Amino acid sequence: MDASPALTRLAVVAFDRISPFHLSVPCLVFEPRQDPGLPRFELRVCAAESGPLRARVGFGFHAGHGLRALAWADTVIVPSWRDGDERPPEPLLRALMRAHERGARIVGLCLGAYVLAEAGLLDGRRATTHWMWSEHFAARYPRVALQRDVLYVDDGRITTSAGTAAALDCCLHLVRGAHGAEAANRIARRLVVAPHRQGGQAQYIEQPLPATSREDRLGEVLAWALAHLDQAHSLDALAQRALMSRRTFTRRFREATGTTVGEWLAGQRLARAQRLLETGDRGLDAIAADTGFGTAASLRQHFAARLGVSPSAYRRGFRGPQAGG
Repeated sequence: MDASPALTRLAVVAFDRISPFHLSVPCLVFEPRQDPGLPRFELRVCAAESGPLRARVGFGFHAGHGLRALAWADTVIVPSWRDGDERPPEPLLRALMRAHERGARIVGLCLGAYVLAEAGLLDGRRATTHWMWSEHFAARYPRVALQRDVLYVDDGRITTSAGTAAALDCCLHLVRGAHGAEAANRIARRLVVAPHRQGGQAQYIEQPLPATSREDRLGEVLAWALAHLDQAHSLDALAQRALMSRRTFTRRFREATGTTVGEWLAGQRLARAQRLLETGDRGLDAIAADTGFGTAASLRQHFAARLGVSPSAYRRGFRGPQAGG
């Protein structure tokens, strides 16, 4: 996996008929702030085309920079492209290729993945996009390993997200990876959004749970499991606590979370372990016990499988080379 660059200087690509929401997401997350304890970002909005730009809903706006700013940025973000059937401008594709060649991180939010794919940056890589466009994307770019049902995919220096709100998850994931959980959580609280959703969570839930007492029981069980991650949780035991049959609990759990009990627990345990590694000095055995992985060997195995890095290396990335494992 490619080494991740810094996350300090960011260029957000703007173009005609852009979605205002998708343009605003990276601008809100990476807005330059002077608050103590928060990362210092420099952000430039860069026009991909000459002339006045219009948002999809009709108002006009001016981008303060052109594509030359992509050579300045350590991270380039392409919001959702306006049309999956339209090839982006050649100057934009060339600028993205040059930025990637010199080592910048390239991010495609929602249909922004189409722009990265047209530039050839996703060939042979894992990526995602909005679920409604997944069939179209897969047919158009067969060399991309499309992950159809996830919120975002971090493949080294290339990151892609699913649609709409998943763009927020993706940007907060970038903050978390570069600057730690506390920074991501503080920004998330300002935006009044969930601080961390694992990228592998399903992006589309077919039938959300109705607002009934059964939903309340399921929510209570999930909250209880989160408060007791150090314990072993079997599907049957959780179903019994929810006063449901195994079959009903399995179905309702997937409807509510988009994944299986085992995958959900593993994701929550991993997120807890990441936070403990980022913010404390406890040993791997203690962290493994507190998060339900049991042993340091199991903790290492899950980190390697899901994050491609050891827990000790992950801790050093946040705490410096003096941090132990």
